[in-house]
Amino acid sequence: MGASIADNDLDDDADFSETHEINVTPFIDVILVLLIIFMVAAPLSTVDLPIDLPTSSATPQKKPDKPTYLSIKSDLTLAIGENPVTRANLVGSLDGLSDMSKDKYVFLRADRSVPYGELMGVMELLRSGGYSKVKLVTLEGVPVSSGAPAADPAKP
Repeated sequence: MGASIADNDLDDDADFSETHEINVTPFIDVILVLLIIFMVAAPLSTVDLPIDLPTSSATPQKKPDKPTYLSIKSDLTLAIGENPVTRANLVGSLDGLSDMSKDKYVFLRADRSVPYGELMGVMELLRSGGYSKVKLVTLEGVPVSSGAPAADPAKP
């Protein structure tokens, strides 16, 4: 095996000159890491109040872009979104929301342990304040009966 070294007058530094191109491999790695971080963090950013919702076998409807949730927790306290509100200030708080109007739906979430009378009392407060469009929120699935196994809760 032979090798020859040519002795010519060319500049040896030309072979090892700097390249002025962007190395995209680290850029792609950073983008993929950011994508994974956002994929993991996105479901965590939609934290709601912990409410044990009942299930329903009704076909789910399309959720609006910015729904207004009114929650009745198990201790019978009220919250609009995640902000606590008293029963006396319920209508005033709804009126004070910038994206709320009387013709938009209020999505009412009630814990499974809330008595029916309390639920109807809150609905009466909404009706007397002019909010007649109320939708009840449940979990998707088959309701638990005496002979059927429990369904896995899905997103509300």
